[in-house]
Amino acid sequence: MANKILYICQEIAPYLPETECSRLCRTLTQAMQERGNEIRSFMPRYGCINERRHQLHEVIRLSGMNLIIDDNDHQLIIKVASIPSARVQIYFIDNDDYFARKAALVDPATGEGFADNDERAIFFARGVLETVKKLRWTPTIVHCHGWFSAVAPVYLKRVFTDDPIFRDVKVVISLYGNQTPGRIDPAIGSKIAGEGVKDENLSLLADPSYENLCRFVLDYADGAVIASDKVAPELLGIVRASGKPVLEYQAPDSADFFDNYMRFYEQL
Repeated sequence: MANKILYICQEIAPYLPETECSRLCRTLTQAMQERGNEIRSFMPRYGCINERRHQLHEVIRLSGMNLIIDDNDHQLIIKVASIPSARVQIYFIDNDDYFARKAALVDPATGEGFADNDERAIFFARGVLETVKKLRWTPTIVHCHGWFSAVAPVYLKRVFTDDPIFRDVKVVISLYGNQTPGRIDPAIGSKIAGEGVKDENLSLLADPSYENLCRFVLDYADGAVIASDKVAPELLGIVRASGKPVLEYQAPDSADFFDNYMRFYEQL
């Protein structure tokens, strides 16, 4: 059965260097499209992405909305590009305040994660969902990759839960090894609460480690994928004990790699 799958990705190759996450997001979106699914893929438009080389251009009809993050207005800019060899289109979430800097998540001057990475992640999640609403496209599955996409399941199940675009959507999270670029601001919990999310488990985010972020977001997911052999054992135990469908880790060269994703999506 074909699905309409929204991929919310922290990174996608070739726009950023290849990592376990960026490579999977690149190949998975193509494979699912080739299997008859309808795909929309989003990632942040980090300032280190060469727009000319990758032929990004702004989608005027989708841009221009202002999102309020922590009481400040930030303009949402949408860009798009295609991976020619894959015939896959990628949407980019952009904003001058958050994504103009010439790096992705780590400040090259200090080697530390940017201090506002929490707000950037919130803006990214909100930006993706608001853009999908503008597209009037109703996904059946939303699959989130990378810690930077982790706020999206919370919005889907709490803030957008009554929106007809997202009302019946199934949410999947992929777990990797610790990807967080150093410390995430502990204020992320209060900023999520400020978006209208009430959850006693927000206390987990007082220490917003990668594992705690995943534990928090798992409550909002309908299924999880073990996308790396580097996921912490404690986190694996929590996911497997959750009672939710889990796609166990498989080597990237497994013969049934993408067919297993299809079967996993169908059981949600």
